Amino acid sequence: MTDENLALVEPRALRTALGRFATGVTIITCVDAGGQAVGLTANSFNALSLEPPLVLWSLRRSSPSVPAFEQAAHFAVNVLAETQVELSRRFASQVPDKFSAGVWSPGLGGVPVLGGCAAVFECQTAQRQEAGDHVLFIGRVLRVTDAGIAPLAFQGGHYRMLGEVL
Repeated sequence: MTDENLALVEPRALRTALGRFATGVTIITCVDAGGQAVGLTANSFNALSLEPPLVLWSLRRSSPSVPAFEQAAHFAVNVLAETQVELSRRFASQVPDKFSAGVWSPGLGGVPVLGGCAAVFECQTAQRQEAGDHVLFIGRVLRVTDAGIAPLAFQGGHYRMLGEVL
């Protein structure tokens, strides 16, 4: 394949095709250099390694939250439950006090951890890597909580409930 062929992928077509892949929905949190809680909705979360326990997620470089996550020694990945759609929307918006909704408690490194989640991964930042128009954040999982409840899913631009287990 030549470089000319690589340029044929239109961003909108790529976004639509990527939307066919169902993902979980997370709120990723940290504490900035001034001690303020920072959080955002992300579906770019993935497992990376079991030994050592590593996860990764990505954030658009133009996001105003990039500096906070780049300096953070810890972050938490709060995997939302099906009942937490409104929190997902809140943390995807520009609402000034996002943390005034939900039940929050301090996790490792003081990072906000959300109650009622399907799972929570409390991580120490292990590595950052620029990739295209995003920054990849790799975290070493230090503590995990699994509530055993159905997670919220996102596919085709819509929230989805997982439904029946086969």
